Amino acid sequence: MWHVPCDRSRPTSEKRSTRRLGVESLEERCSPGSLIDLGTLGGYNGDGFAINGSGLAVGAAYCDMFTSEHAYCCGSDGRMIDLGTLGGSFSEALGVNNAGQIVGDSTTSNGDAHAFLFSNGVMTDLGTLGGTTSQAHAINNAGDVVGYSATASGQNHAFLDRGGVMTDLGTLGGPSSWADAVNDAGVVVGASLTPLYQQHAFIYSGGVMTDLGTLGGFVSEAYAINNAGQVVGEAMTSTYQIHAFLYSGGVMNDLGTLGGWGSYAYGINKQGQVVGTAQTASGVWHAFLYSGGTMTDLNSQLPANSGWTALTRANSINNNGQIVGTGITSAGFTHAFVLNLNS
Repeated sequence: MWHVPCDRSRPTSEKRSTRRLGVESLEERCSPGSLIDLGTLGGYNGDGFAINGSGLAVGAAYCDMFTSEHAYCCGSDGRMIDLGTLGGSFSEALGVNNAGQIVGDSTTSNGDAHAFLFSNGVMTDLGTLGGTTSQAHAINNAGDVVGYSATASGQNHAFLDRGGVMTDLGTLGGPSSWADAVNDAGVVVGASLTPLYQQHAFIYSGGVMTDLGTLGGFVSEAYAINNAGQVVGEAMTSTYQIHAFLYSGGVMNDLGTLGGWGSYAYGINKQGQVVGTAQTASGVWHAFLYSGGTMTDLNSQLPANSGWTALTRANSINNNGQIVGTGITSAGFTHAFVLNLNS
Protein backbone atom coordinates (compact mmCIF):
# COMPACT_ATOMS: atom_id res chain seq x y z
CA MET A 1 0.00 0.00 0.00
CA TRP A 2 1.49 3.33 -1.03
CA HIS A 3 1.88 6.21 1.34
CA VAL A 4 -0.31 9.22 0.52
CA PRO A 5 1.86 12.16 -0.60
CA CYS A 6 2.46 14.61 2.24
CA ASP A 7 -0.04 13.14 4.67
CA ARG A 8 1.19 15.79 7.12
CA SER A 9 -0.96 18.20 5.21
CA ARG A 10 -4.37 17.07 6.33
CA PRO A 11 -4.86 19.30 9.34
CA THR A 12 -7.64 21.12 11.13
CA SER A 13 -8.44 24.89 11.35
CA GLU A 14 -10.28 27.75 13.10
CA LYS A 15 -10.70 31.64 13.47
CA ARG A 16 -8.32 34.27 14.79
CA SER A 17 -8.17 33.96 18.56
CA THR A 18 -5.71 34.68 21.37
CA ARG A 19 -7.35 32.17 23.72
CA ARG A 20 -5.26 29.08 24.44
CA LEU A 21 -5.34 26.23 26.92
CA GLY A 22 -2.51 26.46 29.42
CA VAL A 23 -0.52 29.07 27.50
CA GLU A 24 2.30 30.72 29.44
CA SER A 25 3.08 34.43 29.52
CA LEU A 26 5.13 35.89 26.64
CA GLU A 27 8.29 35.69 28.77
CA GLU A 28 7.58 32.05 29.62
CA ARG A 29 6.77 31.25 25.97
CA CYS A 30 10.42 31.91 25.08
CA SER A 31 11.90 30.08 28.09
CA PRO A 32 13.89 26.84 27.80
CA GLY A 33 11.76 23.75 28.25
CA SER A 34 8.52 25.62 27.58
CA LEU A 35 5.62 23.92 25.83
CA ILE A 36 3.28 26.29 24.03
CA ASP A 37 -0.26 25.63 22.81
CA LEU A 38 -0.68 27.70 19.64
CA GLY A 39 -4.46 27.59 19.85
CA THR A 40 -6.67 27.96 16.77
CA LEU A 41 -8.28 30.54 14.51
CA GLY A 42 -11.64 30.25 16.27
CA GLY A 43 -12.67 26.62 15.85
CA TYR A 44 -11.66 23.52 17.78
CA ASN A 45 -8.63 22.10 15.97
CA GLY A 46 -5.30 23.04 14.41
CA ASP A 47 -1.96 21.61 13.29
CA GLY A 48 1.63 22.86 13.18
CA PHE A 49 3.79 21.84 10.22
CA ALA A 50 6.97 23.91 10.07
CA ILE A 51 9.11 26.38 12.06
CA ASN A 52 11.88 28.70 10.90
CA GLY A 53 15.09 29.80 12.62
CA SER A 54 13.44 32.66 14.51
CA GLY A 55 10.60 30.49 15.82
CA LEU A 56 7.89 31.49 13.33
CA ALA A 57 5.54 28.50 13.22
CA VAL A 58 3.10 27.78 10.40
CA GLY A 59 0.27 25.33 9.87
CA ALA A 60 -3.49 25.23 9.45
CA ALA A 61 -6.39 25.76 11.85
CA TYR A 62 -10.15 25.88 11.70
CA CYS A 63 -11.81 29.29 11.51
CA ASP A 64 -15.14 27.82 12.65
CA MET A 65 -16.37 24.57 14.08
CA PHE A 66 -16.29 22.35 11.02
CA THR A 67 -16.12 23.93 7.57
CA SER A 68 -13.40 26.54 7.04
CA GLU A 69 -9.69 25.78 7.54
CA HIS A 70 -7.02 28.40 6.88
CA ALA A 71 -3.24 28.65 6.81
CA TYR A 72 -1.69 30.60 9.67
CA CYS A 73 1.61 31.85 11.02
CA CYS A 74 2.39 32.36 14.69
CA GLY A 75 5.44 34.21 16.02
CA SER A 76 7.04 34.59 19.43
CA ASP A 77 4.36 37.11 20.44
CA GLY A 78 1.85 34.25 20.41
CA ARG A 79 -0.46 35.91 17.88
CA MET A 80 -1.89 33.50 15.31
CA ILE A 81 -2.41 35.29 11.99
CA ASP A 82 -4.86 34.01 9.37
CA LEU A 83 -3.13 34.05 5.96
CA GLY A 84 -6.40 33.78 4.04
CA THR A 85 -6.89 31.79 0.84
CA LEU A 86 -6.67 32.03 -2.95
CA GLY A 87 -10.42 32.56 -3.10
CA GLY A 88 -11.72 29.28 -1.74
CA SER A 89 -12.50 28.13 1.81
CA PHE A 90 -9.35 26.09 2.51
CA SER A 91 -5.65 26.77 2.85
CA GLU A 92 -2.71 25.26 4.75
CA ALA A 93 0.85 26.44 5.33
CA LEU A 94 3.43 23.64 5.03
CA GLY A 95 6.79 25.41 4.87
CA VAL A 96 8.54 28.61 5.96
CA ASN A 97 12.05 29.99 5.45
CA ASN A 98 14.14 32.31 7.61
CA ALA A 99 12.89 35.37 5.67
CA GLY A 100 9.34 34.53 6.74
CA GLN A 101 8.21 33.44 3.27
CA ILE A 102 5.51 30.78 3.60
CA VAL A 103 4.32 28.11 1.17
CA GLY A 104 1.42 25.68 1.09
CA ASP A 105 -1.75 25.15 -0.86
CA SER A 106 -5.19 26.73 -1.06
CA THR A 107 -8.41 26.25 -2.91
CA THR A 108 -9.17 28.84 -5.56
CA SER A 109 -12.56 30.35 -6.31
CA ASN A 110 -13.32 27.46 -8.68
CA GLY A 111 -12.44 24.86 -6.05
CA ASP A 112 -9.06 23.70 -7.45
CA ALA A 113 -6.18 23.45 -4.98
CA HIS A 114 -3.07 25.43 -6.00
CA ALA A 115 0.36 25.90 -4.48
CA PHE A 116 0.93 29.35 -2.99
CA LEU A 117 3.77 31.58 -1.85
CA PHE A 118 2.93 34.05 0.93
CA SER A 119 5.45 36.90 1.03
CA ASN A 120 5.24 40.52 2.22
CA GLY A 121 1.61 40.05 3.17
CA VAL A 122 0.51 38.75 -0.23
CA MET A 123 -0.55 35.19 -1.14
CA THR A 124 0.50 34.41 -4.71
CA ASP A 125 -0.82 31.50 -6.79
CA LEU A 126 2.18 29.53 -8.12
CA GLY A 127 0.11 27.82 -10.79
CA THR A 128 0.63 24.27 -12.04
CA LEU A 129 2.57 22.14 -14.52
CA GLY A 130 -0.38 22.25 -16.89
CA GLY A 131 -2.95 20.39 -14.82
CA THR A 132 -5.56 21.65 -12.38
CA THR A 133 -3.93 21.12 -8.97
CA SER A 134 -0.64 21.73 -7.17
CA GLN A 135 0.75 21.82 -3.63
CA ALA A 136 3.89 23.48 -2.24
CA HIS A 137 5.60 21.60 0.59
CA ALA A 138 8.77 23.54 1.41
CA ILE A 139 10.84 26.65 0.70
CA ASN A 140 14.56 27.18 1.30
CA ASN A 141 16.37 30.36 2.29
CA ALA A 142 17.09 31.17 -1.38
CA GLY A 143 13.34 31.18 -2.09
CA ASP A 144 13.27 27.88 -4.00
CA VAL A 145 9.86 26.20 -3.61
CA VAL A 146 9.18 22.47 -4.01
CA GLY A 147 6.05 20.34 -4.08
CA TYR A 148 3.99 18.52 -6.66
CA SER A 149 1.64 19.47 -9.46
CA ALA A 150 -0.67 17.78 -11.90
CA THR A 151 0.66 17.81 -15.45
CA ALA A 152 -1.43 18.35 -18.58
CA SER A 153 -1.78 14.56 -18.82
CA GLY A 154 -3.15 14.37 -15.27
CA GLN A 155 -0.10 12.81 -13.59
CA ASN A 156 1.37 14.32 -10.42
CA HIS A 157 5.03 15.32 -10.74
CA ALA A 158 7.52 16.83 -8.32
CA PHE A 159 8.38 20.44 -9.10
CA LEU A 160 11.00 23.03 -8.24
CA ASP A 161 9.86 26.64 -8.54
CA ARG A 162 12.80 29.04 -8.81
CA GLY A 163 12.29 32.71 -9.57
CA GLY A 164 8.66 32.11 -10.49
CA VAL A 165 9.44 29.36 -13.00
CA MET A 166 8.01 25.92 -12.14
CA THR A 167 10.18 23.05 -13.41
CA ASP A 168 9.03 19.43 -13.68
CA LEU A 169 11.60 17.20 -11.91
CA GLY A 170 10.35 14.01 -13.56
CA THR A 171 10.07 10.62 -11.84
CA LEU A 172 12.02 7.43 -11.11
CA GLY A 173 10.35 5.82 -14.12
CA GLY A 174 6.81 5.53 -12.83
CA PRO A 175 3.91 7.89 -13.51
CA SER A 176 4.13 10.15 -10.45
CA SER A 177 6.43 11.87 -7.99
CA TRP A 178 6.29 14.57 -5.32
CA ALA A 179 8.93 16.73 -3.61
CA ASP A 180 8.76 17.25 0.14
CA ALA A 181 11.83 19.34 1.02
CA VAL A 182 14.75 21.37 -0.36
CA ASN A 183 17.93 22.51 1.37
CA ASP A 184 19.80 25.77 0.82
CA ALA A 185 21.98 24.16 -1.86
CA GLY A 186 18.84 23.40 -3.89
CA VAL A 187 18.99 19.65 -3.26
CA VAL A 188 15.44 18.24 -3.34
CA VAL A 189 14.02 15.13 -1.67
CA GLY A 190 10.68 13.38 -1.91
CA ALA A 191 9.22 10.20 -3.36
CA SER A 192 8.40 8.74 -6.75
CA LEU A 193 6.86 5.66 -8.25
CA THR A 194 9.33 3.35 -9.98
CA PRO A 195 8.66 1.40 -13.21
CA LEU A 196 7.37 -1.43 -10.97
CA TYR A 197 4.98 1.04 -9.29
CA GLN A 198 6.84 0.85 -6.00
CA GLN A 199 7.13 4.11 -4.04
CA HIS A 200 10.76 5.04 -3.34
CA ALA A 201 12.42 8.03 -1.70
CA PHE A 202 14.59 10.14 -3.99
CA ILE A 203 17.22 12.83 -3.85
CA TYR A 204 17.39 15.27 -6.77
CA SER A 205 20.61 17.15 -7.43
CA GLY A 206 22.31 18.48 -10.54
CA GLY A 207 19.36 17.54 -12.72
CA VAL A 208 19.47 13.88 -11.67
CA MET A 209 16.86 12.04 -9.55
CA THR A 210 18.48 9.24 -7.52
CA ASP A 211 16.60 6.38 -5.87
CA LEU A 212 17.48 6.11 -2.15
CA GLY A 213 16.03 2.61 -1.85
CA THR A 214 14.28 1.23 1.23
CA LEU A 215 14.98 -0.65 4.47
CA GLY A 216 14.30 -3.98 2.77
CA GLY A 217 10.68 -3.54 1.70
CA PHE A 218 9.21 -1.76 -1.30
CA VAL A 219 8.09 1.64 0.06
CA SER A 220 9.96 4.74 1.19
CA GLU A 221 9.61 8.53 1.22
CA ALA A 222 12.02 11.33 2.13
CA TYR A 223 10.45 14.20 4.09
CA ALA A 224 13.33 16.49 5.04
CA ILE A 225 16.97 17.31 4.26
CA ASN A 226 19.43 19.52 6.13
CA ASN A 227 22.26 21.57 4.67
CA ALA A 228 24.73 18.76 5.37
CA GLY A 229 22.73 16.55 3.00
CA GLN A 230 21.34 14.27 5.70
CA VAL A 231 17.87 13.01 4.75
CA VAL A 232 15.05 11.66 6.92
CA GLY A 233 11.80 9.93 6.13
CA GLU A 234 10.05 6.58 6.27
CA ALA A 235 10.82 3.21 4.71
CA MET A 236 9.43 -0.29 4.75
CA THR A 237 11.54 -2.99 6.37
CA SER A 238 11.90 -6.59 5.19
CA THR A 239 9.22 -7.52 7.74
CA TYR A 240 6.77 -5.01 6.17
CA GLN A 241 6.92 -2.49 8.99
CA ILE A 242 7.29 1.24 8.30
CA HIS A 243 10.25 2.75 10.16
CA ALA A 244 11.77 6.21 10.32
CA PHE A 245 15.14 6.45 8.61
CA LEU A 246 18.18 8.72 8.55
CA TYR A 247 20.09 8.66 5.26
CA SER A 248 23.66 9.86 5.77
CA GLY A 249 26.91 9.10 3.98
CA GLY A 250 25.12 7.00 1.39
CA VAL A 251 23.57 4.68 4.02
CA MET A 252 19.91 4.44 5.07
CA ASN A 253 19.78 3.86 8.84
CA ASP A 254 16.72 2.45 10.63
CA LEU A 255 15.86 4.71 13.61
CA GLY A 256 13.54 2.14 15.19
CA THR A 257 10.34 2.89 17.09
CA LEU A 258 9.07 3.63 20.59
CA GLY A 259 8.21 -0.03 21.08
CA GLY A 260 5.51 -0.45 18.45
CA TRP A 261 5.63 -1.48 14.79
CA GLY A 262 6.02 1.88 13.03
CA SER A 263 7.61 5.33 12.94
CA TYR A 264 7.97 8.31 10.58
CA ALA A 265 10.69 10.99 10.57
CA TYR A 266 9.51 14.41 9.38
CA GLY A 267 12.22 16.93 10.30
CA ILE A 268 15.98 17.30 10.84
CA ASN A 269 18.15 20.28 11.87
CA LYS A 270 21.82 21.05 11.25
CA GLN A 271 22.85 19.19 14.42
CA GLY A 272 21.29 16.01 13.03
CA GLN A 273 18.45 16.00 15.56
CA VAL A 274 15.43 14.24 14.05
CA VAL A 275 11.74 14.55 14.93
CA GLY A 276 8.67 12.60 13.92
CA THR A 277 6.05 10.22 15.25
CA ALA A 278 6.33 6.63 16.43
CA GLN A 279 4.09 3.94 17.81
CA THR A 280 4.57 2.98 21.44
CA ALA A 281 4.33 -0.51 22.89
CA SER A 282 0.73 0.27 23.86
CA GLY A 283 -0.15 1.03 20.24
CA VAL A 284 -0.56 4.82 20.44
CA TRP A 285 1.40 7.33 18.34
CA HIS A 286 3.68 9.79 20.11
CA ALA A 287 5.97 12.57 18.93
CA PHE A 288 9.66 11.73 19.22
CA LEU A 289 13.11 13.31 19.19
CA TYR A 290 16.02 11.24 17.87
CA SER A 291 19.39 12.56 19.01
CA GLY A 292 22.73 10.94 19.77
CA GLY A 293 21.49 7.55 18.64
CA THR A 294 18.49 7.52 20.99
CA MET A 295 14.77 7.94 20.22
CA THR A 296 13.01 9.79 23.04
CA ASP A 297 9.26 10.07 23.53
CA LEU A 298 8.50 13.80 23.75
CA ASN A 299 5.62 13.04 26.08
CA SER A 300 8.27 12.49 28.73
CA GLN A 301 8.58 16.31 28.63
CA LEU A 302 4.96 16.75 29.73
CA PRO A 303 4.60 17.90 33.34
CA ALA A 304 1.58 17.05 35.45
CA ASN A 305 -1.50 19.15 34.61
CA SER A 306 0.15 20.35 31.39
CA GLY A 307 -3.16 20.77 29.56
CA TRP A 308 -2.17 18.06 27.06
CA THR A 309 -3.26 14.43 26.79
CA ALA A 310 -0.48 13.59 24.31
CA LEU A 311 1.95 15.11 21.83
CA THR A 312 1.20 12.92 18.82
CA ARG A 313 3.59 14.07 16.11
CA ALA A 314 6.57 16.41 15.72
CA ASN A 315 6.85 17.83 12.21
CA SER A 316 9.80 20.21 12.20
CA ILE A 317 12.80 21.23 14.34
CA ASN A 318 14.93 24.33 13.86
CA ASN A 319 18.62 24.79 14.68
CA ASN A 320 17.74 26.31 18.07
CA GLY A 321 15.96 23.14 19.21
CA GLN A 322 12.42 24.47 18.81
CA ILE A 323 9.97 21.80 17.67
CA VAL A 324 6.55 22.33 16.11
CA GLY A 325 3.96 19.58 15.92
CA THR A 326 0.49 18.44 16.83
CA GLY A 327 -1.03 17.05 19.99
CA ILE A 328 -4.28 16.35 21.81
CA THR A 329 -5.32 18.76 24.53
CA SER A 330 -6.92 17.66 27.77
CA ALA A 331 -10.20 18.95 26.30
CA GLY A 332 -9.87 16.44 23.45
CA PHE A 333 -9.00 18.92 20.69
CA THR A 334 -6.15 18.73 18.16
CA HIS A 335 -3.83 21.73 18.58
CA ALA A 336 -0.41 22.75 17.31
CA PHE A 337 2.41 23.01 19.85
CA VAL A 338 5.88 24.50 20.02
CA LEU A 339 8.37 22.84 22.37
CA ASN A 340 11.66 24.55 23.21
CA LEU A 341 14.24 21.86 24.04
CA ASN A 342 17.18 24.01 25.00
CA SER A 343 18.03 24.53 28.62
